[in-house]
Amino acid sequence: MDSYFKKIIQEYRTDIESVYQTWFINNDERLKAFRTIRNGIKQVIEEIEQNEFGNDFKGSSLEVVVTAIAEQKQVFEGAAHAFYWKPKLRIPDIYENEDNKKAFARFLKSCLQNTNEKQLLEEILKLHHIGIKGLGPAVANILYFLHPTIFPPFNTAIVNGFNSLFKEKVKLGSWIEYLRMREKILDFNKRHGSLLSKDLGAVAGLFFEIGITRIVIPENHEVVLNQLEKREKNNKKRHKDVVNDSIENHDHTEMQYHLATLGSSLGYHIWIARNDHKREWNQKKLGEFSMQQLGLSDDIPFQVRDTISLIDVLWIDQNGSIVCAFEVEKSTSIYSGILRLYDLALTMNHQNCKFYLVAPNKREKEIQAQLLRPSFQHEQMCSISYVLFSDLRCDCDAMCKFGIDANVLNKISKTIL
Repeated sequence: MDSYFKKIIQEYRTDIESVYQTWFINNDERLKAFRTIRNGIKQVIEEIEQNEFGNDFKGSSLEVVVTAIAEQKQVFEGAAHAFYWKPKLRIPDIYENEDNKKAFARFLKSCLQNTNEKQLLEEILKLHHIGIKGLGPAVANILYFLHPTIFPPFNTAIVNGFNSLFKEKVKLGSWIEYLRMREKILDFNKRHGSLLSKDLGAVAGLFFEIGITRIVIPENHEVVLNQLEKREKNNKKRHKDVVNDSIENHDHTEMQYHLATLGSSLGYHIWIARNDHKREWNQKKLGEFSMQQLGLSDDIPFQVRDTISLIDVLWIDQNGSIVCAFEVEKSTSIYSGILRLYDLALTMNHQNCKFYLVAPNKREKEIQAQLLRPSFQHEQMCSISYVLFSDLRCDCDAMCKFGIDANVLNKISKTIL
């Protein structure tokens, strides 16, 4: 049986369009998401404890968290649906019922602060016994981003894939069923650890691919035959997504190159996101423009420094202060990009740094709409401007020639009033 499982895992790992390749391995956005989501959860807890959470999902701090999760490629598509306030059913009952709201905050706080597996499982059982209507194991998608080696993600496709592979009948909506499924996933992952990862996102992706019938096994062949048209449609969509990602990565690298060139010509030190140093544009590696080490104050915690090192481009003055921070956005990351810049602003206490989104022209209206979200309209929010690809591409050489300092960006940047 182990050889059968290994064959399936190898197919999953080697398919260049599988979520293992497109989400788990080759996706910088996944790495950036963990701190963003963790900070968002802290905000949810704080707002509930201070009676500032509100009575709807839309515009809440919980929307910030779950939207950041839902942007994480195919595996988490639709993750927000379970948290939408459904007034006719009055679920999930964490928006109007104050006791349930407080219980949810206590649960999140305990899971945020604890790392002991036994304690975390006890917190799940406590939440289960409270019986909050409509609040089920979809919350495991939040737990995954807090404890990726303890809790696997959870959705319909993952459950379907799990049930098919192991001939089980795990049901959606039950914490007890989730925990039962989790035990078997942990055992399976341990036995095949050399092919997967301690991070349970890898094995969850395998079940996801089986669940949507991208991977065909004897146990799901009838579903495949009955849904050939849907399967073909899903495969075409996946291929289109992969092609678009490749094009967007190309544009992303070009914009980093222009920003690095411009910043250097203005006399700033440049930092390129540590994951991007080997990317090439115009026959030059981006790392050639970058400082080899990002020198930051020892007062900044390690986790924060790690997050800052993933910001796409930083301009740093002779005193070692960050003058400008740029996030170059692609197909799904505008929302998360805003959160990362905001996170950086809080870390720096807004000290004389300018924050920029750099994005495709076709997404200008979306940028404006995202920046106008209620969750970004508060006193602590930093001011974020945006620069369109076409303007940076067209005007970079002229700004390099005539620019004196970072204020040259005022000529091409835009701000939401």
